[in-house]
Amino acid sequence: MTRSEYILKLLSQAEKIDVNTLSEKLGVSKVTVRKDLDKLEEKGLLRREHGYAVLNSGDNINVRLSFNYDIKKKIAAAAARLVSDNDTIIIESGSTCALLAEIICQNRRGVTIITNSYFIADYVRSYDSCKIILLGGEYQKHSQVTVGPLLKEMLAYFRVSYAFVGADGFDEGLGFTGKDLMRSEAVARMSEAADKTIILTDSSKFHHRGTVSQFGLSQIQKVITDDHIPADKEAILKKQGIIVEKV
Repeated sequence: MTRSEYILKLLSQAEKIDVNTLSEKLGVSKVTVRKDLDKLEEKGLLRREHGYAVLNSGDNINVRLSFNYDIKKKIAAAAARLVSDNDTIIIESGSTCALLAEIICQNRRGVTIITNSYFIADYVRSYDSCKIILLGGEYQKHSQVTVGPLLKEMLAYFRVSYAFVGADGFDEGLGFTGKDLMRSEAVARMSEAADKTIILTDSSKFHHRGTVSQFGLSQIQKVITDDHIPADKEAILKKQGIIVEKV
């Protein structure tokens, strides 16, 4: 685990922590800690406040990236192993998906990422190793994604091996669920352009049920999550023939 990941893990637990404590726990100088915090603040993963690092609050993607960061990074790393140089893939707009895009651009060459997320396009803008194709449509400012019929029309031009998507919740009858109707519909359309749909989600989502049906279990080939997934939910997935990879 890198220092930055450890800082975010500590913040996820405490929500607010002072520079002196971080210096002691990390075994580095306060100057080094401040530099780490500056980088994390630039990425929107925390904010600085009078000698403290503070976990962001709210529901935008910058904020969601901060929660369970270390787990999401491991899930993203596992997903990235499915991607080879020069592949073309679809990635939707979740926080774990943003980390996946970054890991791919750091470790692969010539990968084309098709996405409806303007956040992800901006998040990996400094990498020359990846090509980004942004899907058009109606722009949702809060989630920084495109949705609607134009997105569907553009997807008709593509066929890829993998679509990597997140989820807001899980229901035994509905399958994986979302919070927003338009966004859930867009993600479903994106998965139709792929041979396999891979769900990337930390285990906390299995304790929530979203308001909108996003994917039935028959539409999913693999779920990558952490080892705290409830045993009964894992059994349901496996009974449907879904591969469950735990990090």
